[in-house]
Amino acid sequence: MERQDSHPPATLERTLGLRDLILLIIGTVIGSGIFIVPGAVLRQTNGAVALAMLVWLAGGILSLLGALTYGELSARNPKAGGLYIFIRDGFGRFPAFLYGWTLFFVISSGSVATLAVAFSSYLGQIIPISPAVAKLTAVAMIAVVTVVNMVGTRESANLQNWTTAIKVAAILLMSAVLLWLGRGFAGAGASLWPANAGAASLASGIGLAMIGVLWAYEGWQYVTFSAGETVNAQRNFPRALLVGSAALIGIYLLANLAYLAALGPVKAAQTDSIAAAAVTAVAGPAASKLVALAILISIFSAANGIVLTAPRVYYAMARDGLFFHRLAEVHPRFRTPAFAVLAGSAWAAVLAATGTFEQLLTYVVFTGWLFYALGAASIFIYRRAATDGELPYQVPGYPWTPLLFIAAAGALVVNTIATQPSRAAVGLGIVLLGAPAYFIWRGRSKKV
Repeated sequence: MERQDSHPPATLERTLGLRDLILLIIGTVIGSGIFIVPGAVLRQTNGAVALAMLVWLAGGILSLLGALTYGELSARNPKAGGLYIFIRDGFGRFPAFLYGWTLFFVISSGSVATLAVAFSSYLGQIIPISPAVAKLTAVAMIAVVTVVNMVGTRESANLQNWTTAIKVAAILLMSAVLLWLGRGFAGAGASLWPANAGAASLASGIGLAMIGVLWAYEGWQYVTFSAGETVNAQRNFPRALLVGSAALIGIYLLANLAYLAALGPVKAAQTDSIAAAAVTAVAGPAASKLVALAILISIFSAANGIVLTAPRVYYAMARDGLFFHRLAEVHPRFRTPAFAVLAGSAWAAVLAATGTFEQLLTYVVFTGWLFYALGAASIFIYRRAATDGELPYQVPGYPWTPLLFIAAAGALVVNTIATQPSRAAVGLGIVLLGAPAYFIWRGRSKKV
């Protein structure tokens, strides 16, 4: 007689609520972008304040269109893996695998490595550290968020909630002080709209500015990866994506206005460290260290958000038989995909220590929008196949909301291919390197 196993395999636990999801979205998106990108956006729009603000608003609305669409997708299929699952169900396992492959080896790991190196760089503005210590600091930051996320989803969500609340409060306080003390709006009326700029030059500048703005808004889709650990996902996901995306638009527009109030359009366009420059202008050089501290917290929170969510894609891929089988295991005590968390973070630490992430991420980041468009397009397939009753939430403005997002995402990809063909070719080549791996894993899964 065979011995029966009295301990069934552990499964992921639904522990994330509405507040957790909202703060996870905000915390993952706000990294270092809002502290540095606004100056470049002003330069690319010829110092035109109104046009720069419109670009920030347009980027936020584009992200909101995607978030509204993904809200319905997450309600329709609230499983671990989110976007990977949507692409798999809509377009098959091959493109879904390519997304997960690229996420593991470049997008997620490269983002965590970028944040870790930036963390050590900003720490160096507060206390002097050597290059060797800076590398150790970057790896140590990755190690800390890894341990927290292996120990428990609830613990990592609590950490995310606190760090997000602190950094949002810091941005709001900074903005209030800059708006109160700044005098940069005086005489800014002449800089509201570009003068003597050719249409082609202006369009090119707007396109470049939009890429920078979308990078600053990047990350809201990560929350879908945690759908399998969300309580009442059909109601909470749509609400969280709507509230989180709308809050980001408000925070970013407020911060931009605050920088302009402190520096004025001309000085704001001349700096790549706009937050530090603005605070220094109104409160003195010593206050710039406070900005560095706020950025440290912001970067740590963004890294934790990625490590909290992205391994759920590797977990889902492994469950489909398309990745290392160990990544599909759930820790019996901690109820987390601990090995998937460890594997992703270990690769991110290698990238951070060797400095290879910059080139990889630069080439591949635009391809993410190709997959975001595929994910959004899957809503049409889900709707056509639906046989159940109405969901608590359906994307407003259907089909135009997902169509506009898909068109904008596609335009971004096409623009990159047209304007930077060599970079685009390398990026697409890196993505397609996953093709042989897919057929190997698919063959193995069929034999099992």
